[in-house]
Amino acid sequence: MITDVKTRVRNALLSNETLVSLLGGKHIYQLVAPEAHRYPRIEFFEVTNLDRYFADDRAYASEVIIQIDVWSKESTSSISGEVDRTMKEHGWGRTLATDQYEKDVQVYHKSLRYRTVLLETE
Repeated sequence: MITDVKTRVRNALLSNETLVSLLGGKHIYQLVAPEAHRYPRIEFFEVTNLDRYFADDRAYASEVIIQIDVWSKESTSSISGEVDRTMKEHGWGRTLATDQYEKDVQVYHKSLRYRTVLLETE
């Protein structure tokens, strides 16, 4: 199993200077942001990481699904667009995109899911 996927995703997103600018800094976190009141921000997590493509009684690839959540007091469109462009440039395919509004904190929330298959040698 490839276990460094979260590091790869974070580094890919941080490499997008436009995205970092839209966020007002490197506000991209695995699972939970340290400052829950800071907007806009991105939180992401690994949904699944499954063995795929077997040979000689072992898997030689991992199928991975990542969810990326964009949180903002304003529209999430620009940030989500940059996330989408970055993920696709790195070989991920989008499988889900949903818009939500969190009434209790009055924040726009866009959930994006991406899927890829990574070979053990990658």
